[in-house]
Amino acid sequence: MYNENRCHNGKMDYRGFGPRGRFGGRHGRFTQHAQEMFGAAFRKVPANIEDTEDSFIVHVFAPALVKEHLKVVTKDDVLTISYSPKDDDNTKEKFSRKEYSNGAFERAFALNGKVITESISASYTDGILKVTLPKNPETNTPAKNIQVD
Repeated sequence: MYNENRCHNGKMDYRGFGPRGRFGGRHGRFTQHAQEMFGAAFRKVPANIEDTEDSFIVHVFAPALVKEHLKVVTKDDVLTISYSPKDDDNTKEKFSRKEYSNGAFERAFALNGKVITESISASYTDGILKVTLPKNPETNTPAKNIQVD
């Protein structure tokens, strides 16, 4: 199982756009403009994937969400976790400073046939979404040490 939200070299890229990251450099204005234009499309929530003997467990850090707006779906051997809050124009607060958002997000993970999709379970407690993916014993073979001569 691997995370589809990776850059082209297979490693996570947290640096932003440009030589000084997201806070400066020639692309700093682009980042701010894109976030204003697209809003929640750029929200990224962190996820940890725990590999136990009989399952994979995806822990998504997403505090202060409404559980009913979380969606966990498998289709075409891809697990998709998304959140779509309902906008209520009457409850829009005005902030003098806003450093976090509980806006929409989506994460996708390729399952590669290694999971029994009929037995997936999910729970949301204390700001952590926990998705348990039971391993498929037919496709999950243990690691084998190979002697180097």
